[in-house]
Amino acid sequence: MGSIFSCLKIKAESHISTFHSEKAWKEHWKANQNSTKLMVIHFTASWCGPCQVIEPVIKEFAAKFTDVTFAKIDIDKLPSVAEEWEVEGVPTFVFVKQGTEVDKVVGANKEELERKIEEQRS
Repeated sequence: MGSIFSCLKIKAESHISTFHSEKAWKEHWKANQNSTKLMVIHFTASWCGPCQVIEPVIKEFAAKFTDVTFAKIDIDKLPSVAEEWEVEGVPTFVFVKQGTEVDKVVGANKEELERKIEEQRS
């Protein structure tokens, strides 16, 4: 029997949690949904060109904004989670505080994403 951490890949240098199972995502959500800390849920897909382009930017932001929780979900591996958050295209970034969506960015726009993170983290 594995722990939640066997299902969860965490890159310490960039503080991004990548989820490969619904169980791991639900545990993370349950532990963080009431937090006042901003959570950015990054919905992506391996076949998505813009997702690959924005990936290093997300790592940069995760290292820069250490007061923000970053979560990464592949829509092909966890389609029910993408449906729950009404993701219609990738990349999509959903901003959550205290369990509620407070903003969303669709597309690989570095400037817009950084501006929204700055706005929502305070």
